[in-house]
Amino acid sequence: MPRMPLSAAVLLLAVSACKAPAPAREAAPPAVDPIAVVDQYMAGWNAHDAARAAASFTDDVTYYDASVGVPQVSRDSALKNVIQAFLTAAPDCSWIRDSAPPIVGANGIAFQWTFSGTHTGPFADGTKPTGKKFSFRGATLIRLRGDKIAYQGDFYDAYGFLKQLGLVK
Repeated sequence: MPRMPLSAAVLLLAVSACKAPAPAREAAPPAVDPIAVVDQYMAGWNAHDAARAAASFTDDVTYYDASVGVPQVSRDSALKNVIQAFLTAAPDCSWIRDSAPPIVGANGIAFQWTFSGTHTGPFADGTKPTGKKFSFRGATLIRLRGDKIAYQGDFYDAYGFLKQLGLVK
């Protein structure tokens, strides 16, 4: 085997030493558990704490309530016009994910729920309290961005809800 001259060996060693080290492998971001995000969000609702619930949203969240038809766009808008509006109208409300297993993907979740309470406060549109209890079922579609809700779509029988309150016949 031919011998390498000392100067070539030193040069090879120096080049090898000067090579940039292999980049450190970045740790993969922790996987987000969509069910945990939803449970934390719903816990804010069930604690009757609008700010805590809205903390689960991105700043630019789109919140779509099919019974209203006009989306709320932004955390502040959804907090004021959806969450706080319901918490004011039914301060004893309860929002519970049904036992049917949710459909979960990497960036979202769909689930069924039951929302119940007593209409003891005014609705945001000025509708006076009826004092009547209500309970209705619905479904929600949520898209996540990281561990925050970027889109929420709620679908339920608004007519049946208003009928329970005696607001429609």
